[in-house]
Amino acid sequence: MKTKSTPCFFFGLIITLLSGCSDSDKISLDERSIIYCSEGSPETFNPQLITSGTTIDATSHQLYDRLIAYHGEDNTISPALAKSWHMTRDGKKITFYLRKDVTFHQTDNFTPTRLLNADDVIFSFNRILETTHPYHYVSGGNYPFFQSVEFNSLVESIEKINDHTVRFNLRRSDSSFLANLATDFAVILSAEYGQQLSKLNKPHEIDTLPVGTGPFKLKEYRVGSLIRYYRHEGYWQGKAQIEQLVYDITPSKTSRLTKLLARECDVSSYPIAHQKIRDRKDLQLESMTALNIGYFGFNTKKPPFDNKLVRQAVSLAINRQALIDTVYSSEATLAKSILPESSWAFNEAIPSPEYDLAKAKALLDLAGYPDGFDMDIWAMPVQRSYNPNAVTMAKLIQADLKKLNVNVNIISYEWATFLRRLAMSEHQTFLLGWSADHPDPDNFFTPILSCSATNTGNNRTFWCNAAYDELIQKALQTTNVTKRKAYYKEAMLIVNEEMPLLPIAHSRRYQARGANIIGEILPHFGGINFYSVNKNIPLKTINGKVKATKSLPVEQSN
Repeated sequence: MKTKSTPCFFFGLIITLLSGCSDSDKISLDERSIIYCSEGSPETFNPQLITSGTTIDATSHQLYDRLIAYHGEDNTISPALAKSWHMTRDGKKITFYLRKDVTFHQTDNFTPTRLLNADDVIFSFNRILETTHPYHYVSGGNYPFFQSVEFNSLVESIEKINDHTVRFNLRRSDSSFLANLATDFAVILSAEYGQQLSKLNKPHEIDTLPVGTGPFKLKEYRVGSLIRYYRHEGYWQGKAQIEQLVYDITPSKTSRLTKLLARECDVSSYPIAHQKIRDRKDLQLESMTALNIGYFGFNTKKPPFDNKLVRQAVSLAINRQALIDTVYSSEATLAKSILPESSWAFNEAIPSPEYDLAKAKALLDLAGYPDGFDMDIWAMPVQRSYNPNAVTMAKLIQADLKKLNVNVNIISYEWATFLRRLAMSEHQTFLLGWSADHPDPDNFFTPILSCSATNTGNNRTFWCNAAYDELIQKALQTTNVTKRKAYYKEAMLIVNEEMPLLPIAHSRRYQARGANIIGEILPHFGGINFYSVNKNIPLKTINGKVKATKSLPVEQSN
């Protein structure tokens, strides 16, 4: 799910929301609560505005729902807020039939007077599509995922048929349209809440004091410290199994491990010291095969990386297998391309990037840098599955490039600042990655390397290639899988030649939890979800074995 990036600058001003002092100073680790040790603070509480995985994990599935969603191990698109839909044969008209029993959150500053209807769907998407919409420029006017997939050029209009029927009219057919509507970014907001905030002259609060239809509602946020969610009692799928969900924001991976071992958190993101966890009977380590790519990117607009020979040379000088062995502890797959091998569009014929120091030196000579040069590597400050330790990786690359007389300076910033400055093209090179939002292969091609994604800062390489863009557009305009595979193969060959980024690894995503925490949290793609999580309590140790003595009741609708 799940990387996901222009931050909301006002967001860091929020310190405490909606909570009494006596409650907010306590984090309860009892049967009614789950405490999740997360790796960073969200940039916003509205997933429309970002592509950062840290923010998606904190917001998307906790606060919101989408019209449609992925479901089951086969990742089929299933009903969500829309109970059904119909697409015309030409693929240009898609009609969604909404549920009639969906309630929005009641919070300390908003009480809804009606259920979800078509106005909310139109409000949510027209905010993205129409520059004249009163909320379009609130929080900056950037919607990076939707801009990267050229949503505004694809959707001609959204039509209200009646209170519970909405039709999307497309200018052309697009084989990834439904997949994009099922992503973590395509959340439904409350139009009524938006109208109220406009009257109060507080429109920005729609993104900072969120109201959605999801299983939890925001109660409190303290920047860099915690997020507290309470259960949404009227959730249309049935109440969540816990009453309170707390994100304990702990950027240090060592501190997260310490808190987990001390049972100060129930679940921890991106754990280290796996053996310590495996040796504990009261803890469990789980992993999930994720659709992701960790990569080393070049800013193709800045010298010397505006020269593809330099990009090729630097790529040839990096020992990627050593990065896999050291940074990922050999628990990742060496990337042959930006596409994981599990993708149906992956092509074995695409040559994998080489490690060839002699060839690298020859290319640098040809590019006019026989004596090397100085450069910066920006290393992301947070731990993600696609790169569990970017600073260590940068140091290894630094040592590799020294053999070319290339001197590397390693730079890192706080996460929101890091993403903002990347989007502003201040960097030369960077270590980052991408976690897929849906299984369609376009999710690897368009959001991170298309020309449209350069306009939003989501394509941090700022590489724009007309031939590449034409191929991925052709792939979207057909449902013929054989033709789509052929187009994507040609696109990957262009990336191999131009080398805007060096693919490094496809990794598994790890998570640690108490042995008494049950339910699925990790997805194959997209953000984490605590809706179905339960806690067995209390934990008792009998003859050296951990035994759960009680389980919370499960309450769900059909």
